[in-house]
Amino acid sequence: MSLGLPIIFASQINASTKTTLAIISFSMLAAGIGSILQSLRLRYIGSGYLCPNLCGPSYFSLSLSAAWVGGIPLMRGMIIIAGLVEMILAPIVQKLKKVFPPYIVGLVVAMVGVSVIKSSVSSLFGLNFHGDAVGGVEIAVGFFSLSVMVLCNVWGKGLIRMYCLLIGMIAGWVAAAIFIPEYRFNMSVFQNTPFIAVPTMPWGVKNISFQWNLIIPFVVIAVSGSLKSFGNLLAAQKISEPGLKKVKYLPIRNGLIADGFSTALAGFFGAMAVDTSSSNVGLAGSTKVFSRWIATCAGIMFCLFAFLPKFTAVISKMPPPVLGASIIFAGCFMIITGLKEMFSYGWDQRRTFVTGISLFMGLSTAFLPELYARSPHLIQSFFTDPLPTTTIMAVLINQIINLDLLFNKNADKNDVTVKEDDIEGKTENS
Repeated sequence: MSLGLPIIFASQINASTKTTLAIISFSMLAAGIGSILQSLRLRYIGSGYLCPNLCGPSYFSLSLSAAWVGGIPLMRGMIIIAGLVEMILAPIVQKLKKVFPPYIVGLVVAMVGVSVIKSSVSSLFGLNFHGDAVGGVEIAVGFFSLSVMVLCNVWGKGLIRMYCLLIGMIAGWVAAAIFIPEYRFNMSVFQNTPFIAVPTMPWGVKNISFQWNLIIPFVVIAVSGSLKSFGNLLAAQKISEPGLKKVKYLPIRNGLIADGFSTALAGFFGAMAVDTSSSNVGLAGSTKVFSRWIATCAGIMFCLFAFLPKFTAVISKMPPPVLGASIIFAGCFMIITGLKEMFSYGWDQRRTFVTGISLFMGLSTAFLPELYARSPHLIQSFFTDPLPTTTIMAVLINQIINLDLLFNKNADKNDVTVKEDDIEGKTENS
């Protein structure tokens, strides 16, 4: 999935072959550097835990919106801002739990999976562009690949279950090569591609732009990403140091700084934004293999692959149905993980309305895009995409609907102070 997102992103913006290869190469380079930094234990950066960085879906839909509006330069600028926000929030992220309680974080995680539905299902049906004809063979290949992934995960054991995603992708790729001649031709196109080369930026090193109406959505996703990485690093700490009785916040802070720096670096490169991988942390916990040097080796491998254009070229021609199947497979875990997080702390009417209204308004941006296109500019700034819109609405409604609880707490504190003053006064009089 980590390399699938840059490929789908490039196809969605109708990128040239040169641009597609550059996006994939720099995405691998950013993920590799981020994984290495995260595994280090330096004074101000790096958690020292096994918590690698990969291209996650959190920024996918927003990055796509920015690229559609202002091309790669605008996407670069907005991702850089998001990375800087993560670095600034690193020392205080644990205090944001009042603004982002666990059930809202769960809602955001679920919406990350929802946000890739359109692109993943389109790819599953073999569609690269709007208006393409749907072929029965492409659909069969997509569902075959997805079925192999699911069945290996459900019925497989050991290495088969661990590498179910890779097995399904290979099976789908082979099926596509057998039944769809176009994909066999695509693989032969890159026979003259050099084996080793330094990746270049077709969009220019200094070509970076910003847009004010996209800042709020990107900041919101940066905050959500910081909280997600906070949870991943906390889990990695518990796995790596089971004897700890109290949380050590210094390595977590340094890990968040590394995560934000990696995101900003990906933006500078013009790559897909990277963040810490929940699935890899979970895999480390289940296999009891949590050496940070694994992340270092994986990061070095990713960096080396970025300088192998022949490998990148082959990956870039992965059949869209196989790509769509892999994104759907991973998106299932994102949605269910978010829902489990939402409902793991009890439920009440307040959370019903916070979640329900946020989902209604967030999903409406996908169902009724023409409605918001005719809306005032201020409305368009907030109602851009299901993920940021749902997050913004949930945070605002949660604060408003719980104002009475805040006032009651303050009132209780005042009552306690008054009673203590009365006791002191009676004591003095006696």
